[in-house]
Amino acid sequence: MVGSCGCVSAIGSEFVTRLRGLHAGAALGGYRILDKTPRRPIIWRIGGTMKYASVLLAITCLLSAVKAQWLETTIQLPDSSAPWALCYNSQNNKVYCANRDGGNNVTVVDGATNQVAATVTTGDGPWALYYTPQNNKVYVANAYGSTVTVLDGTSDSILALVSTGNLPSAFCHNTQNHKVYSANWNSGSVTVIDDATNQVLTTIVVGQGPRALCYDPQNDKVYCASCYSGTVTVIGGATDSVLATITTGDYTGALFNNPVDSSIYVANENDADIVLIDGAGDTVRATIPVGNEPQALCYDSVRNKAYSANTAGGSVSVIDCATDSVVATVAVGSGPLALLRNSENDKVYCANCGSASVTVIDAVTNAVLRTISVGTSPIAFCRNPQQNRVYVANNGSSSISVLRDSGGGIEESPKPQASSPKPAATVVRGLPVGAVVFDAMGRRVVRAKPGVYFVRGEGRGAGDVGRTRKVVVQR
Repeated sequence: MVGSCGCVSAIGSEFVTRLRGLHAGAALGGYRILDKTPRRPIIWRIGGTMKYASVLLAITCLLSAVKAQWLETTIQLPDSSAPWALCYNSQNNKVYCANRDGGNNVTVVDGATNQVAATVTTGDGPWALYYTPQNNKVYVANAYGSTVTVLDGTSDSILALVSTGNLPSAFCHNTQNHKVYSANWNSGSVTVIDDATNQVLTTIVVGQGPRALCYDPQNDKVYCASCYSGTVTVIGGATDSVLATITTGDYTGALFNNPVDSSIYVANENDADIVLIDGAGDTVRATIPVGNEPQALCYDSVRNKAYSANTAGGSVSVIDCATDSVVATVAVGSGPLALLRNSENDKVYCANCGSASVTVIDAVTNAVLRTISVGTSPIAFCRNPQQNRVYVANNGSSSISVLRDSGGGIEESPKPQASSPKPAATVVRGLPVGAVVFDAMGRRVVRAKPGVYFVRGEGRGAGDVGRTRKVVVQR
């Protein structure tokens, strides 16, 4: 389905476009809009003739300020599946969905077609998922079975069933020492798994109710947030010994590592604040008040900003990590419970569990761009960068909503172009350095085969920032 924002089709060598936000008389990519009737937009090619056509393909890359997101499709799962977590397999372009209550399994979705590729029985109560691209494995925390299932990312076959503590609920990966950590909520422990052999290396005693983990690669440390004890346990990545226990607040939960200054951001739900831990000294550096009941965090590495989803407050707090201060509070839907940062389109997605919707926030302006209706009780995200899709796990309606972003690009006719005063495409060999490149379907391109592409933001000069031009890649 094509988004309602604007589209283009080719008839002969002419383009016909429609974009609802443009006024009659506006110029766009060598064309001038004469009329904007809903069904048959009229475009005058500057220096050419008038054409009519239907709307077929999104063109919003040409206007970097206007990029629309929409519900592309809904993947219906068996009744009572109660999807609880998602992760993305970057090597095989697959999405994994942990179905906590229905069938004790994981649904595997083909990232290109959105079709269910497999259903893998894992263990009792699949609760959390984690993908390690280094060895192409998917880890499934079976909360009610006190086990972790390890899946092969290519074949989706079970490689191992690892015994853990009671109610494994979160993962993180120590890439330097090749270990996967599982936080066991009801056991007050963390199980350390060798990511090559799938064997348990050790079990570490932490605080009561460990429910979140993160890894600091700069200092080779693992941080474990324990909600019942209100503490964060610091674990040495090489030795797996406890280096420190830091009191943070009431009902400590989500946390992440900021690589800019090696600090750890920790959400305290009942205190309505974020505590910052210095990664070098493992001391509390600052406390930032946010909205009521912060339950999810995400980080914008481009602008060094953090986002906090405040579940009881119906808001998202935007934090400037350079000044440790809240710079904006964004009103979203009811019960915001999950966040996802999309670096490709500069957006932040917020899943509103209580209002069956996703709020899309502009990461530049902190403004709400739109609210998209999804299934009941959306609680988890993952992103497919190959097709620029965002997947939403709807716990209440046992479904996965697929959101699509209308990146740039224009579909052209394969017929030869007639001569015209319109500037010709630049012929290149290989992709321009430092450019953001899209194909005609609006998909981000990393390795370009011969063909026509659209390039934005090469920064060749001050006037080129944000501009889009067409290139032809030859062998």
